[in-house]
Amino acid sequence: MTSLLVTGYKSFELGIFKDKDPKVTIIKKAIKRDFKRFLDDGVDWMIFTGNLGFEFWALQKDYPLKLATLFPFETHGQNWNEANQTKLAAFKQVDFVKYAYPSYSQPGQFKEYNTFLLENTDGAYLFYDPEHETNLKYLYKMMLEMDQYQVKRLNFDDLNEVAEKIYEK
Repeated sequence: MTSLLVTGYKSFELGIFKDKDPKVTIIKKAIKRDFKRFLDDGVDWMIFTGNLGFEFWALQKDYPLKLATLFPFETHGQNWNEANQTKLAAFKQVDFVKYAYPSYSQPGQFKEYNTFLLENTDGAYLFYDPEHETNLKYLYKMMLEMDQYQVKRLNFDDLNEVAEKIYEK
Protein backbone atom coordinates (compact mmCIF):
# COMPACT_ATOMS: atom_id res chain seq x y z
CA MET A 1 0.00 0.00 0.00
CA THR A 2 1.49 3.35 -0.96
CA SER A 3 -1.32 5.91 -0.70
CA LEU A 4 -3.65 6.22 2.25
CA LEU A 5 -6.78 8.35 2.50
CA VAL A 6 -6.96 9.94 5.95
CA THR A 7 -10.37 11.07 7.10
CA GLY A 8 -12.70 10.91 10.06
CA TYR A 9 -14.90 12.83 12.41
CA LYS A 10 -14.97 16.60 12.34
CA SER A 11 -14.19 18.29 15.65
CA PHE A 12 -17.76 19.42 16.32
CA GLU A 13 -19.01 15.84 15.73
CA LEU A 14 -16.82 14.82 18.68
CA GLY A 15 -17.91 17.72 20.86
CA ILE A 16 -14.44 19.26 20.64
CA PHE A 17 -14.53 23.04 20.29
CA LYS A 18 -11.08 24.05 21.56
CA ASP A 19 -7.64 22.98 20.37
CA LYS A 20 -6.53 22.45 24.00
CA ASP A 21 -9.24 19.85 24.71
CA PRO A 22 -7.60 16.80 26.41
CA LYS A 23 -9.37 14.52 23.91
CA VAL A 24 -7.20 16.00 21.14
CA THR A 25 -4.04 14.86 22.96
CA ILE A 26 -5.35 11.29 23.11
CA ILE A 27 -6.38 11.32 19.44
CA LYS A 28 -2.97 12.67 18.40
CA LYS A 29 -1.19 9.94 20.39
CA ALA A 30 -3.29 7.29 18.61
CA ILE A 31 -2.49 8.90 15.25
CA LYS A 32 1.24 8.91 16.02
CA ARG A 33 1.14 5.23 17.00
CA ASP A 34 -0.71 4.31 13.80
CA PHE A 35 1.46 6.45 11.52
CA LYS A 36 4.53 4.54 12.68
CA ARG A 37 2.80 1.32 11.60
CA PHE A 38 1.87 2.81 8.23
CA LEU A 39 5.50 3.73 7.57
CA ASP A 40 6.48 0.14 8.31
CA ASP A 41 3.81 -1.00 5.85
CA GLY A 42 5.31 1.11 3.05
CA VAL A 43 2.87 4.01 2.91
CA ASP A 44 4.37 6.93 0.93
CA TRP A 45 1.41 9.30 0.54
CA MET A 46 -1.21 10.52 3.00
CA ILE A 47 -4.25 11.99 1.24
CA PHE A 48 -6.53 14.46 3.07
CA THR A 49 -9.81 16.16 2.13
CA GLY A 50 -9.30 19.36 4.14
CA ASN A 51 -11.71 18.78 7.01
CA LEU A 52 -11.16 20.15 10.48
CA GLY A 53 -10.99 17.68 13.32
CA PHE A 54 -9.37 14.30 12.80
CA GLU A 55 -7.80 15.21 9.47
CA PHE A 56 -6.23 18.38 10.82
CA TRP A 57 -4.85 16.54 13.86
CA ALA A 58 -3.42 13.89 11.54
CA LEU A 59 -1.81 16.43 9.20
CA GLN A 60 1.68 15.91 10.58
CA LYS A 61 4.86 16.79 8.81
CA ASP A 62 7.03 14.82 11.25
CA TYR A 63 7.23 11.76 9.04
CA PRO A 64 8.99 11.03 5.74
CA LEU A 65 5.68 11.01 3.88
CA LYS A 66 4.31 13.02 1.00
CA LEU A 67 1.08 14.81 1.82
CA ALA A 68 -1.76 15.72 -0.53
CA THR A 69 -5.07 17.48 -0.08
CA LEU A 70 -7.87 16.71 -2.51
CA PHE A 71 -10.52 19.30 -1.70
CA PRO A 72 -14.07 18.69 -2.90
CA PHE A 73 -14.52 22.33 -4.00
CA GLU A 74 -12.37 25.40 -4.60
CA THR A 75 -14.75 27.19 -2.24
CA HIS A 76 -14.05 24.70 0.59
CA GLY A 77 -13.74 26.59 3.88
CA GLN A 78 -14.18 30.04 2.41
CA ASN A 79 -16.66 31.04 5.12
CA TRP A 80 -14.62 29.70 8.05
CA ASN A 81 -13.47 32.05 10.82
CA GLU A 82 -9.90 33.35 11.01
CA ALA A 83 -8.58 30.56 13.28
CA ASN A 84 -10.00 27.91 10.97
CA GLN A 85 -8.65 29.75 7.90
CA THR A 86 -5.17 29.25 9.39
CA LYS A 87 -5.86 25.53 9.67
CA LEU A 88 -7.19 25.48 6.11
CA ALA A 89 -3.94 27.08 4.96
CA ALA A 90 -2.02 24.15 6.46
CA PHE A 91 -3.92 21.80 4.15
CA LYS A 92 -2.72 23.89 1.22
CA GLN A 93 0.95 23.78 2.30
CA VAL A 94 1.48 20.16 1.30
CA ASP A 95 3.19 18.38 -1.59
CA PHE A 96 0.09 18.26 -3.82
CA VAL A 97 -3.24 20.12 -3.85
CA LYS A 98 -6.19 19.53 -6.17
CA TYR A 99 -9.83 20.62 -6.27
CA ALA A 100 -12.49 18.26 -7.60
CA TYR A 101 -14.98 21.01 -8.54
CA PRO A 102 -15.01 24.80 -8.69
CA SER A 103 -18.07 24.96 -6.41
CA TYR A 104 -21.02 22.93 -5.19
CA SER A 105 -23.80 22.57 -7.76
CA GLN A 106 -25.59 19.27 -7.03
CA PRO A 107 -25.58 16.38 -4.51
CA GLY A 108 -24.17 13.83 -6.97
CA GLN A 109 -20.83 15.61 -6.76
CA PHE A 110 -20.20 14.08 -3.33
CA LYS A 111 -20.58 10.50 -4.58
CA GLU A 112 -18.36 11.25 -7.60
CA TYR A 113 -15.79 12.86 -5.29
CA ASN A 114 -15.84 9.86 -2.92
CA THR A 115 -15.44 7.50 -5.87
CA PHE A 116 -12.46 9.50 -7.09
CA LEU A 117 -10.85 9.38 -3.64
CA LEU A 118 -11.25 5.63 -3.35
CA GLU A 119 -10.09 4.90 -6.89
CA ASN A 120 -6.94 6.93 -6.32
CA THR A 121 -5.86 5.56 -2.95
CA ASP A 122 -4.86 2.07 -1.85
CA GLY A 123 -6.56 2.19 1.52
CA ALA A 124 -7.87 4.43 4.26
CA TYR A 125 -7.11 5.44 7.81
CA LEU A 126 -10.55 6.29 9.10
CA PHE A 127 -11.63 7.57 12.51
CA TYR A 128 -15.19 6.35 12.42
CA ASP A 129 -17.48 4.14 14.43
CA PRO A 130 -20.66 2.91 12.66
CA GLU A 131 -22.45 3.12 16.03
CA HIS A 132 -21.94 6.92 15.93
CA GLU A 133 -23.05 7.74 12.39
CA THR A 134 -22.28 10.89 10.46
CA ASN A 135 -22.13 11.61 6.74
CA LEU A 136 -18.96 9.49 6.74
CA LYS A 137 -21.26 6.48 6.60
CA TYR A 138 -21.58 6.92 2.83
CA LEU A 139 -17.83 6.91 2.23
CA TYR A 140 -17.34 4.06 4.70
CA LYS A 141 -19.99 1.96 2.93
CA MET A 142 -18.25 2.57 -0.40
CA MET A 143 -14.93 1.49 1.13
CA LEU A 144 -16.41 -1.76 2.36
CA GLU A 145 -17.90 -2.51 -1.07
CA MET A 146 -14.54 -2.21 -2.82
CA ASP A 147 -12.44 -5.31 -3.40
CA GLN A 148 -8.98 -5.19 -1.87
CA TYR A 149 -9.40 -1.72 -0.38
CA GLN A 150 -7.72 -1.78 3.02
CA VAL A 151 -9.36 0.15 5.84
CA LYS A 152 -7.65 0.77 9.17
CA ARG A 153 -10.29 2.15 11.47
CA LEU A 154 -9.57 4.13 14.60
CA ASN A 155 -12.49 3.84 16.98
CA PHE A 156 -13.45 4.89 20.49
CA ASP A 157 -12.18 1.64 22.02
CA ASP A 158 -8.74 2.37 20.54
CA LEU A 159 -8.83 5.84 22.09
CA ASN A 160 -9.81 4.43 25.47
CA GLU A 161 -6.81 2.10 25.26
CA VAL A 162 -4.48 5.02 24.47
CA ALA A 163 -6.00 7.08 27.29
CA GLU A 164 -5.50 4.27 29.80
CA LYS A 165 -1.82 4.02 28.85
CA ILE A 166 -1.40 7.78 29.24
CA TYR A 167 -3.03 7.81 32.67
CA GLU A 168 -1.06 4.77 33.86
CA LYS A 169 2.16 6.78 33.46
